[in-house]
Amino acid sequence: MFGKLLDYKVKGQEVQLYFEHKEAKIEVLSNKIIRVFAAYQGEGVNSCAIEEEKKEACHVEVAREGEALVIRTDAVMIQVWDGFFVDFYDARGRLLSKQYRGERTPLCVIPDSLRAFMEQEGHTFDIGDGRDYKIQQVRELEDGDCIYGLGDKTGVLNKRYYEYEMWNTDNPDPHEDHFKALYKSIPFFITLKKNACYGIFFDNHNKTYFDMGKESEDYYVFGSEGGNLEFYFFAGDNMKEIIAEYTSLTGRMPLPQLWTLGYHQSRWGYETEEEIRYIAENLRSHDIPCDSIHFDIDYMDGYRVFTWNKETYKDSKQALADLTAMGFKPVAIIDPGVKKEDGYYVYDEGRENGYFATDAEGNEYVNTVWPGESVFPDFGRKEVRDWWGKKHQFLLDQGVRGVWNDMNEPASFNGPLPDDVVFYDEDRRADHAEMHNVYGHNMAKATYEGLKELDKRRPFVITRACYSGSQKYAVGWTGDNQSLWTHLRLAVVQLCNCGMSGFPFIGTDIGGFGSDTTKELLTRWVQVGCFSPLFRNHCAKGRASQEPWVFDEETLRIYRKFVKLRYRLLPYFYDVCRETALTGIPMIRPLVLEYEKDENVRNLNDEFMVGDHLLVAPVLEQGQRKKLVYLPEGVWYDYWTKEQIMGGGYHIADAPLDGCPLYVKQGVILPMYQEMDYVSEKKDEVLFLEAYGANTRYVHYQDNGEDFGFEAGEYNEYEFQVEDGQLKTSMLHEGYTRYGRIELKKIY
Repeated sequence: MFGKLLDYKVKGQEVQLYFEHKEAKIEVLSNKIIRVFAAYQGEGVNSCAIEEEKKEACHVEVAREGEALVIRTDAVMIQVWDGFFVDFYDARGRLLSKQYRGERTPLCVIPDSLRAFMEQEGHTFDIGDGRDYKIQQVRELEDGDCIYGLGDKTGVLNKRYYEYEMWNTDNPDPHEDHFKALYKSIPFFITLKKNACYGIFFDNHNKTYFDMGKESEDYYVFGSEGGNLEFYFFAGDNMKEIIAEYTSLTGRMPLPQLWTLGYHQSRWGYETEEEIRYIAENLRSHDIPCDSIHFDIDYMDGYRVFTWNKETYKDSKQALADLTAMGFKPVAIIDPGVKKEDGYYVYDEGRENGYFATDAEGNEYVNTVWPGESVFPDFGRKEVRDWWGKKHQFLLDQGVRGVWNDMNEPASFNGPLPDDVVFYDEDRRADHAEMHNVYGHNMAKATYEGLKELDKRRPFVITRACYSGSQKYAVGWTGDNQSLWTHLRLAVVQLCNCGMSGFPFIGTDIGGFGSDTTKELLTRWVQVGCFSPLFRNHCAKGRASQEPWVFDEETLRIYRKFVKLRYRLLPYFYDVCRETALTGIPMIRPLVLEYEKDENVRNLNDEFMVGDHLLVAPVLEQGQRKKLVYLPEGVWYDYWTKEQIMGGGYHIADAPLDGCPLYVKQGVILPMYQEMDYVSEKKDEVLFLEAYGANTRYVHYQDNGEDFGFEAGEYNEYEFQVEDGQLKTSMLHEGYTRYGRIELKKIY
């Protein structure tokens, strides 16, 4: 394809490469971030993930050394060979990643005759078949290499030996290990080697393919039939550094409103004002703290977006005002499909301005979703995003505090959108094949920017579909899961890999969306949800209700216990959120992210950390009342009994139905709130501190939890130290009202 390397030119930190048959370039964005590019589609393609110039001045050396062109920074050495083979080494010359030169060795080649014979009985084939793509990389794997990231894909934590596709897909079937694609496309992964690590981000909006060693133990493959060859290589001393670099490039989660970290109650099936009021009253009467009730599509007038059903709501503004007075922040769903109906104001405005996608002949493209025949806003264009963002004034006027974007893969009922449907990449004409994976991303961007401009508070936007970089605009959930134990086990893996993929604020539907939950499954799920960034119970119409009070008193008691625990831990969660906003390191993280040199945690699928202080080992199996827990080296405290346990091995923990094994690392302080029904000004009355060890230190952050005043310095940053049983408090920054009281509750 490329042929021999004939010449090169250095322009600042960019090295232009001239091969026999094609040009390419290597661009040094920083000492540890390298861009590899070859145009197949052209230079005019925008990156939805990387929206600003991201280049740091650094020292770059370029020279011919034998048959290779060698590019050096202070941290990385890149060797470029004939054929545009590119290898990466660290500054000491230790191999990080090498392009594979050998023959592809498919796992199994099935003759067409045998394939046809077996397909008669419904057999399908899910094996590495050696397929070549127009644009691809085949890179070496070594023994012991582990691969993490790639978003919320199914399977286990370590993605080695599995294959995936990046094509945002609405599939409500039970998500088993063989699923190649779900709702999100995040083409970023981290390879953890025995003594090194690196990351790769394949920034290609088209459908992309990742075979992470399924085809062969010797290599992995990623590729696409469209777009350009454009990937970013990240070197680093550890996995956290790789994530920090990746999110410095694609953006980081903004600091959320504090209430969004509270408990959310939802269902597709709260159809009337009376039902919503019933849910709100029962949450308060059953003493279950809650900050938000979500409105699914039933609140709309005929599923028309930016409308409210006047038949099922006597006075929607008054209903939402009453919820607000009870401490609830209403969140309303919005789908992208706009009902094709003359006289409907959203459709009329969009049609008049040409804001909807068209077919190849220029006619409005029409498919069917909830409202019936619908058209699709072209969110790739700024003017369409601006228009859509302003439409949210309707929801704000009703009293809505957050917006939930759904069906934005985009989903449709009359078959998928054809590849040639015309969408735009800003001012450049493109098509659905290219823009499909960023449709949800651009919708989330429109929603976020609209709410930020109109409301002035930190926007709360939830999205089902996304691409790399969507973390700048939205939080997420893992889509239409099922009330199955396999899906509870999958939840831990999905949340951890999403966090390591730069998308940290995410949750799963507690209890499961489809199928019918049981009281034991719901109980174990709320114990996972308690420590998940997005803490929401949600289920489908036509399924058994899963509000905790519909079960027995024991289920209600345990559910209440863990929701209340979440609210007591909110100041710690908020501190972890701030760390994530500043560094990109996820809120919840697999143990391998904290202890990557410990080989015992590289394939650990059923434990996770919240920040670097709390270790959660939830029960994920039906009937289990003991849990085999691995604790890394160091001293840990059982949160419930306060027993000290030496780490560095496994121990058997008691795990009764009302217990979730939870551990605190020695040497830390946990900040805690008093009990509350919802987040309010009460949060600033008192802060309790629990010290785990006689000599501890902790930095704590406090602001109003709502607006952007913190950007102007309106926040407090405390340093707490416990020495010989005494608490010392100092202010690292003071710009907000202090707590009414800070109390050292206990030292363990």
